[in-house]
Parts: sequence; C-alpha cells; structure tokens
Amino acid sequence: MKQERKRVKKETTFFLAVLPIVTMILLLGVGYGVMGLSPEILMLVSAAVAGIIAIYLGYNWNDIMDSIVGKLSKTMPAIFILIIVGLMIGTWMIGGTIPMMIYYGLKIISPQFIVVTAFLVTAFVSVCTGTSWGSAGTIGVALMGVAAGMDVSLPIVAGAVVSGAYFGDKMSPLSDTTNLAPIAAGSKLYDHIGHMLYTTGPGFIICCIVYTIVGFTMGGDVANVGTPEKVTTILTTLESIFNFNPLVILPPLIVLYGSIRKKPTIPVMLLSSVVAVLSAVIFQNFSLQQSFQAAISGFDLSMVSVAGFSADSLIPDIPRLLQRGGMTSMLNTVLIAFCAYGFAGTLAVTGSLNIVLERLMKGVKSTGGLIVSTITACITAVFVTSNGQLSILVPGEMFKDTYVKRGLEPKNLSRTLEDAATVIEPITPWTAAGVYMATTLGVPTLEYLPWAIICYTGIIFATIYGFTGIGIAKINKNSEYYDDYVSLNQNL
Repeated sequence: MKQERKRVKKETTFFLAVLPIVTMILLLGVGYGVMGLSPEILMLVSAAVAGIIAIYLGYNWNDIMDSIVGKLSKTMPAIFILIIVGLMIGTWMIGGTIPMMIYYGLKIISPQFIVVTAFLVTAFVSVCTGTSWGSAGTIGVALMGVAAGMDVSLPIVAGAVVSGAYFGDKMSPLSDTTNLAPIAAGSKLYDHIGHMLYTTGPGFIICCIVYTIVGFTMGGDVANVGTPEKVTTILTTLESIFNFNPLVILPPLIVLYGSIRKKPTIPVMLLSSVVAVLSAVIFQNFSLQQSFQAAISGFDLSMVSVAGFSADSLIPDIPRLLQRGGMTSMLNTVLIAFCAYGFAGTLAVTGSLNIVLERLMKGVKSTGGLIVSTITACITAVFVTSNGQLSILVPGEMFKDTYVKRGLEPKNLSRTLEDAATVIEPITPWTAAGVYMATTLGVPTLEYLPWAIICYTGIIFATIYGFTGIGIAKINKNSEYYDDYVSLNQNL
C-alpha cells in the first residue's frame, strides 16, 4: 500500500515574511494612491504573492483556505452587525427618526457663536447620520456660508466643521469606520464606542472651550445675522416630508437601552429597525413595501408622495442628507474587509506576521510603546494608501494578537485605530477625505488643519494613557479574552 507523501515545510525567513507586506504597501501606495486602481484587486494580488510564498515553503492550498476561513469566521458576527447597521439607517431614515434629529439639531444654530455652533451642530448631525462627508457637505457648507457673510476666519470655521463631522464619525454606531475598527481589533461595537470616550471626550471638551474663546475674540456683525437661507430651506422641506412626534425617537432609545444593559447587539438593532418600520407606516404614510426597500437599498426621495412635493426641485443638500442607508450600502466596506482578511489569512499560514512583529516589537517593552507603534503604523498606512478603511484593517490585523498577548483588551486597539486612522485622513491633503473637505468647504487642508482639533487630540491622549496606564483596559480572569491571552502566551 502506497503511503501518502508528507510535504516538508521550510522555515520562514524574515525576507520571505516581510516580502508580501512590502508588496502590499507598494501596490496600495502606487496602484491605489497614485493610479487610482481598485484596492480590493490590489489586496488580492498581495494575497496571491503571500500564497506563492506559502506554497514554496511547503504549505498546500487547503492550508491556505483553512487559514482564510478561520480569519473570516471570527469576523463574521461583526460583519453581520455592519450589514444590520445599513438596514437600520435605511429604516431610521424612512421612519423619520434621523430627519427629526437633523431638524432639531439645525434649530439650535446660533450665528452669535458661529465657531462652537459649527462644531456642535455638525457633530450632532454626524452622530445622527453616521457620515462625516454627508454632514460636512450639507450642514457644514451652510455654516461656511454664514461665516462668509461675517468677518470670521473661514479656516477656523472649517476646522470646527471637520472636527464636528469626525467626532460623529468616531462615536456614531451608524458609521462604517466605527463598525470596522472593532472588526479589525476583535472587540465589540458598544465596548469600542464607550472606550473611545477616554480619548474623544477630552478632545470634545477642548474643542468646546477653544471654539468658544475664539468666537468671543472674533470681530464681525454676528448679532444681525439670521439663520442661513439654506438651513431654512432644509427645515421647511423636512417639515413637509415627515410628521414629527415623540414616538419617532423610540428606535435610537432602544439601541441606547440595549447598549447600556449590554444586550446582544444584532437583536437590539433589529428590534429598533422594526419599530422604525412601524413608524414609517403609521406616522410617515409610507407603505410596508417602501419600508422594506429602504431597509435593503436605502431611503430615496422618490418614495415621497406628499401633495405638491417634487424631488427634482430640491436643493442638492437634501438628497445628500436623506438618500442613504440600506444593507447594500455596506457591501463595499464588507468587500474590502473580505479582501483584507483574504490577505491576512494567507499571510497567517506561514506565521509571517508574527515574525515581522517580533522583529519590530523587540525594542517595545511598554504599553505606551505599543500604542505609539500602532499610531505610527496607522498614520503610515494613511499616508501610503490614502484609504481610511485599509488603514484600520491592516494595522488592526497586525497588532490584534500582540495586544491580547500583552494582556490588553482588544478595545484598546480598536480605539487607537480610530484615533490614528479615521481622523488623520481628513487632515492629510492627498487623501480622498482631505481633498473632499478642502473642496467642499472651500478652505485648503493645511489651513484648517490647526483648527481641526478633534483630529489630533485623540493621538495625544492615546499616547499619554499608554504611558500612564489611565484608560487602559487590562485582561483579567473574568474577561472573555482571558482564554485567548493564556493560549497566546503558552505558544511563546
């Protein structure tokens, strides 16, 4: 009887370990950053390079597939949450929940405190909608119009708008990056959001203080400036489309209650979405079919059947604010995540990442050093790839096991990923976010950068906490990550 020949696996050298990573950086930096090629395809090419090296070292296709499936299986619950978030946004939109929050957020605009108001209103709308680009491109533009009519520094107001937009982008459970960071780090969504308060909360307070002081020192005829016409138009349109009442606010209250009581995330989000659908049918006069359509493909103004209403006659800001959500809106983010984990799974077969990290971490002894290393990796990824999502996913996969091995809860990593990737993108001139904010607000990136305070205070506080131990969650015997901590340290 012929025995099956067993393949002998060669030991991975540092050169072979680092080659796929360097390939990925070069492909994304040149291919995506310079040539504008699809990052998904470039990630797959990087995975192919890692796969060829794995086969050369004696691993077979089944080994590679098992590793990829293992990576994806661990992230599937978080990816399901990401898709459910898309469903929830669509139902909250058609149910009138998000429009109602936008409506009352705009009501508080006070031109007499234009800078701090620009920050607070944009932050509120961004938290409600989960989109930094949407809030800056609508409410932010309106506020820039107010500032342009007064003797007020446009770079300062633009910085306040960017700060507000990205505060919401970090803290909203509806934001794609807020969902992506815990996927990359292996933490939980609401644990991640709560933990970000340590770095983002002080930044928020500093923004309020600085913007208020700056507002008082500014000149300009602010007393006689009324609500901008664009904001008035948005308010009037929202009133004509939706029927606002206290029950419309129930869906976010359900999510808030579920997060405080630590209930399972997906059932809570689905319950919230069901209540939003009921609101759409009962209060907003949309059909059940339209509500389901909004859940799948997002809310569209063509669904509105109010007498005298015409979607074609609206100012562009209104569709930009309202036409979003749906499960399909999250598919691009999911696709990037799948391709990134395809690369990570292929890399993991040979243990390449561990070899590279061990070499890099030799001089890193403290938690502060680890956090600074994470920040450096994220900022480098932003500079090279110009893509915030990849700048979260790739460093997250690199450092995930290292944090657990050192007894640190994964939410420390997910928080640092957002502090050093999500908010660095809009203050980097050559990234899509930097170009978008500069073009939309009419102020060059480097001019509003000093005033986009929330975009760099997170890094400062993350570094301080790392070296002092303040706000650092440690793994203990009662932690759900304790078994992983023990397992990783036994393998040393």
